[in-house]
Amino acid sequence: MDYELIIRPEAKADLLDAFHWYQEQRQGLGHDFKLCVEEVIFKIQRNPFVHKEIFQNVRRSVTKRFPFGVFYTVENEKIIVLAVMHARRNPMKWKNRI
Repeated sequence: MDYELIIRPEAKADLLDAFHWYQEQRQGLGHDFKLCVEEVIFKIQRNPFVHKEIFQNVRRSVTKRFPFGVFYTVENEKIIVLAVMHARRNPMKWKNRI
C-alpha cells in the first residue's frame, strides 16, 4: 500500500531549525542530519506500523546518528509527520500538535 506523506509546517520548521543549528556547528553536518531524517521517513513510508504508538495514535521513529525522533500518525492511507524533535525536548511540544 502506498501512503501519502504529509509533513506538517511545524515539522518542516523543526527540521530547518535543526539543520541550521548543525550547519553552524560544522559545515556539512546539517546535510548529514537531513539525510538521517530522510532515511527515517523513507522507512516509515515503507512500513508505517513498525513503530508502536506512544501517545494517542502517535508513533515515533528515531534517527541513528542524531538524538532526534520523527513523530507521526497514520490516518486514512496518509502518514502525517507532526514533529522532528530532539530527544531532550519537552514532550508537550509535540503533544500540542495532535
